[in-house]
Amino acid sequence: MKARIALVLGSVSAALVALIIASPRVIAADKIDPAADAKAFQNFFFQKFPDVKREDFVNGPYSMNADMKRQWQEKEEFPPYEFALDAGKEMFATPFKNGKSYADCFPNGGIGIRQNYPYFDEKEGKVVTLELALNRCREANGEQPYSYVKDEMASLTAYMAFTSRGKPMDIRIPDDPRALAAFENGKRYFYTRRGQMNFSCASCHVQSPGERIRAEILAPALGILNAMPIYRSEWSGMGTTSRRFVTCNSQTRAVPLEPQADEYRDVEYFLSYVANGLPISGPGARP
Repeated sequence: MKARIALVLGSVSAALVALIIASPRVIAADKIDPAADAKAFQNFFFQKFPDVKREDFVNGPYSMNADMKRQWQEKEEFPPYEFALDAGKEMFATPFKNGKSYADCFPNGGIGIRQNYPYFDEKEGKVVTLELALNRCREANGEQPYSYVKDEMASLTAYMAFTSRGKPMDIRIPDDPRALAAFENGKRYFYTRRGQMNFSCASCHVQSPGERIRAEILAPALGILNAMPIYRSEWSGMGTTSRRFVTCNSQTRAVPLEPQADEYRDVEYFLSYVANGLPISGPGARP
């Protein structure tokens, strides 16, 4: 085990050096320039994996391995997340006790809008994710909020993602220093090492996509949220974006933040923005 970790760390270090040389703006920028960051971020992955089609990055590890991709395509005929889609559709259509519904809280009745979340709320001065917006909708209508990591939230977001499948991620950063700061904070969190493993999010998902940690093939960071929420075999169920962030922190032996903490909302903002133009593929399935 120690030898394997050392091997991964060695690979990470070498790749990090290559990344710094190839794309310094991804690591550090002398000014906040989200458009330049997104271009550099995408170009890094396109150059690192020239045989992977641009839109395939949203399929995570399946875009990195031909055998896995073939197995996944066969599995998609009877997708393991189908139960969540059905449940989410029913939940979305069921009125609250006051007679209103989720459709009353969102533009276009909540259909086909996944690609616009998270967004920066200029009144609040913070990032608002789809999960947070759903719970605010519930509370505004007298309902109890759902757990951000349990099945109900995963089912609702699965259905809403499905209604946006194929639409390009379209995250906006308004001309507001607070929005730029949120993007920058998210980028900083993504590249900051933490936990006993001293890993950052980028250690696995920028430097090492396609490589294995134990039996898992690491997914590329580009488009990683386009497939959320996801069914994971290791979870034997669905997981939300919040659950994925909490799990990643735990896997690096860091102390996870509370779901929907500002840091998680900002890193979701960063990762979603740099995936602009790539299609929504959620809900997804992963090993």
